[in-house]
Amino acid sequence: MTSALTISDAQKADLLKMLKKNRSADLITLYLAFIEEKFQLRPILYPREKMIYQSLDDLIHKLEKQGKLWRETEITIQFGQQSVNEQTKKIYICPFTGKVFGDNTHPNPQDAIYDWVSRCPENKERVGGLPAKRFFVSEDPEVIKNYISERKASVKKVVYSSAITGKLFNSKQAVIEDFKKNYIKPLTMLEVQNQNRYQIDETFLQFIQTHLNEDKIAAFVEALSKHSEFEPYLAKWVETE
Repeated sequence: MTSALTISDAQKADLLKMLKKNRSADLITLYLAFIEEKFQLRPILYPREKMIYQSLDDLIHKLEKQGKLWRETEITIQFGQQSVNEQTKKIYICPFTGKVFGDNTHPNPQDAIYDWVSRCPENKERVGGLPAKRFFVSEDPEVIKNYISERKASVKKVVYSSAITGKLFNSKQAVIEDFKKNYIKPLTMLEVQNQNRYQIDETFLQFIQTHLNEDKIAAFVEALSKHSEFEPYLAKWVETE
């Protein structure tokens, strides 16, 4: 036999605060807020896949497992002084030789890298019989830093590219931080329930179906009824049914 649902003093305070802030809130809205706090839910929308996940960790774990978040990449850092300095914010890197063009050290770095890789003697890749115009781009200060110091010999370094944009980052964590900043949207449980544009990840959907049923909501009402502060709201909800 499962134990009766209880509402702690902290949970009661949060629920009453919500009801005072949103006087038109109905029972389902309050219940969704309750389970969101109780289970520390942090739903995430990933617009690229039009999918909603239970948490950011769930999404990142899935993408990493599928190889859709980051890829390990090797870059070459040429010997000598490169055209990069402390003010450089974006660099374009030749994947074959390590030749680099900075956004503040060349008048048109993107055209320059296109021209360079198309003529690069180390570029053996062909597309339609012509040299592939493939290059790396990075805006990560930690990657750019590698090219600022003058080197006495060329070195190779393992970095990580975003599986979404192809941009280079110095670490996996930097890729993840960029992903969190630019490619997801946090949602509330109410927003999840009220939307119909996006699919819900199967694991999260099972969680919702488990907790959003008549028995669970009835237990929540029973728990609310033990606190006199909720009586006016319960009476109003009963009247509107």
